[in-house]
Amino acid sequence: MLKIRGLGYVVIGARDGAQWRRFATDVLGMMCADGPDGALYLKMDERHHRYLILPAARDGLLASAWELANAGEFAAACDALARAGIAFEHGGARECALRKVQAFVRASDPSGNVVELFWGPIADFERFVSPIGVSGFVTGDMGMGHIVLPAPQFDATRAFWLETLGFAVSDFVNYDMGAGQPRVRIHFLHCHNPRQHSVALVEMNHPAACDHLLVEVQTVDEVGRALYRAEDHRVPLQVSLGRHINDDMISFYLYSPAGFTVEIGAGGKRIEDWSAHRVFEATRGSHWGHRFVGGHRPIDA
Repeated sequence: MLKIRGLGYVVIGARDGAQWRRFATDVLGMMCADGPDGALYLKMDERHHRYLILPAARDGLLASAWELANAGEFAAACDALARAGIAFEHGGARECALRKVQAFVRASDPSGNVVELFWGPIADFERFVSPIGVSGFVTGDMGMGHIVLPAPQFDATRAFWLETLGFAVSDFVNYDMGAGQPRVRIHFLHCHNPRQHSVALVEMNHPAACDHLLVEVQTVDEVGRALYRAEDHRVPLQVSLGRHINDDMISFYLYSPAGFTVEIGAGGKRIEDWSAHRVFEATRGSHWGHRFVGGHRPIDA
């Protein structure tokens, strides 16, 4: 069974990199650095970056990247893809240099979500210093956060993540979309770290190839400060402040320049012993709050 250690980085396509720079620094509080050929790096911990923003004709997620601990585990991951009949390609030297990794391979799940598996992040371990004073982000042994991916081919996609990539189910919900619409399945999956879920699969399409990304901050006060920064910069919310049932996260959701949302939260659950965890189905997503509040408009210039 593969031992994926966590979500290592994401690759995002952007028509307007300057918009991402403003959003990342002024609202999220991340550090930004320019990369080659118009690329933008967003830094949120001691790693060189966690977000790689690339110029593109369309806004949206290009890939989520999942970390293996060493070259041996990376080779085992390649073997697992091959045994499962999953087509994959090795990243070239320039692509590896752009991502600051030793090596990676690229594949797609049955719903078309692009997955990169990598090992050996390259960084100078420069200390993270937020340009607006955010105290820090919760990453470390839990990876950079979690990601929720569209999975219209739900059963086959779920099997890919569980059987080929070695994830396991944390919990699930059959979400009531209201107005006579069919319920939507959302399954939350964990890998080999204490984060309650590192990926979730939602049974629908999304034009930005991603439903949302989690940015976890260290305190609820930082969540509140981010909420008011979003208001100050006229960044629209998708979902109001609330507390989730599954991971205890107190959070809200705001629209990113890519069209998917970013969840900013604190207090996420750590599960140190997965052997004692019991999978459950919730009939709603939150203890309180998390109401849908509005539509999308880009960050104010």
